[in-house]
Amino acid sequence: MIRGIKGIKDIIPDEMPKWSVVERMAHALAHAFGFHEIRIPVFERTDLFVHSIGGSTDIVEKEMYTFPDKDGTSLTLRPEGTAGVVRAFIERGLKTYEASRKLYYIGPMFRHERPQAGRLRQFHQFGVEYVGTSDPSADVEVVTLLWRYFSALQLPGLSLELNSLGVLADRQAYKKDLVSFLKTKSDLLCGNCRRRLDVNPLRALDCKVPTCHEATNDAPFLTDFLSASSKEHFDRVLQGLQALAISYSLNPRLVRGLDYYSMTTFEVSCSALGAQNAIGGGGRYDGLFETLGGVPTPAVGFAIGLERVILALPESALPAPDPWVFVAAFGEKGRAAGNTLIDSLRSNHMKADTDYHASTLKTLLRSADRLNAPYVVIIGDDEVANNHVILRNMATKEQQIHPLDTASSAISERLGFRKHVET
Repeated sequence: MIRGIKGIKDIIPDEMPKWSVVERMAHALAHAFGFHEIRIPVFERTDLFVHSIGGSTDIVEKEMYTFPDKDGTSLTLRPEGTAGVVRAFIERGLKTYEASRKLYYIGPMFRHERPQAGRLRQFHQFGVEYVGTSDPSADVEVVTLLWRYFSALQLPGLSLELNSLGVLADRQAYKKDLVSFLKTKSDLLCGNCRRRLDVNPLRALDCKVPTCHEATNDAPFLTDFLSASSKEHFDRVLQGLQALAISYSLNPRLVRGLDYYSMTTFEVSCSALGAQNAIGGGGRYDGLFETLGGVPTPAVGFAIGLERVILALPESALPAPDPWVFVAAFGEKGRAAGNTLIDSLRSNHMKADTDYHASTLKTLLRSADRLNAPYVVIIGDDEVANNHVILRNMATKEQQIHPLDTASSAISERLGFRKHVET
C-alpha cells in the first residue's frame, strides 16, 4: 500500500460542504467588492520567492519545496500567492487592463512545516491584491473585505489587530534603535533571532519562542518612528474603519512574516482556534513591484488560510442541503422510465440518483436509506402501466402520485425548483 505524504491531506466528500461554503463566500464577496479572479502557476522560479519574501525569512530558509528542473533551473512550489500575482502583473502587462487593479485567487500553497491542526504542508489560501493606488481608502477596503468574509461565515471570537511599518526610511531609523535594544537582550533571544539581528531584527518582535517574547516586552515601538506622512496614512486607515464600525486594536508587535510589507499591516484572529489563532492577514507592499523588476507600483492585499477557517466554521454557517430524489426504478419498463426521469431531473440541475445494483423495491429503498435520501420516486412496471409515479417523503412517509409524463416538472416544482424541463 502506498500512503499519502505527511502533512498533505485528502479532502473527502464528507468535508466538502464546509469547503463549498468558504470558497463560495470568497468568490461572492470578492465579486461584490469588484475583484477579478486570477489563476497563477503552482510553481515558479525560486528567485521569485527569495527576492519577494526575503532570504532571511523562515519560509525561504526552512519551508520552501525547492527542486531542480531538468535544465537545472531551480523551481519552487509556491509558498504564498502575492509574489506570483505581482510577477504575472508585470510580465503580462496587466496594468493596461482596468479589471486587473483588483485581483483575487483561491488555491493550494506549499510549505514544509510541522503538521498540526489547520496547518498543513499543502494548504489553501484565499487572497486579494488591490494594485495601483496608495490611497488609505484601498487599505480600508481590503481590511473590510477580510472582516466581512469572516463575519459572513459566522466565525466566533473574531479580533482585528493593526500596525504600521511605515516607509523604508522609517524602518531604517527604527532598526538602529531596535538592534541596540536587542543586543542588550541577546542572551534571552533564540538562535534564529540572534542570527537575524543585523539582517531582519523586526522578526524578533513576533517570534513565537516565549523567551524572545519576554525579552522584547520593553522594545521600542516602530510607530514612534513614523514620519508625518506615514502617520497621516495610518490615521486615515483607522478613521475609515471607525466610520464602518469595524472594531480593531493596535498591536505594535505586528510585523508579519514577509519582508515585502510596508505601511499598514493587519491580522485577524479567532478565539475558537486556541493558541495558534491567526486566520488571515496582510498589508501594504508598495516596494514589491520594483523589487521584482517592475515600475514602482503601490499595492495592498491579504491572504486567508482556508483550513483554519474551516476548523472554526460553525455548523450554523452551513446551508440546509438541497432537496434531492432517489429514483427507485425496477422492472424492465420501470427501469427504462426511471432512467429517462433521472436524466430529465438532472437537466433541470436537480440532484437525482439511484442504485443500479439493486433490482427490487425493497433493496432500492434500503439504498435510499443508506444515502439519507429525503425523497424517493417509486416507478415499477405497474406504475408505467398506470402512467404515474409515486413521490415518497422519507421523513414523514407521505406519498403523492404524479402523472408520468409530467413527473419531472411536478417533482421539481414540489421540491422548490422553479425552472423545470418537461419529461
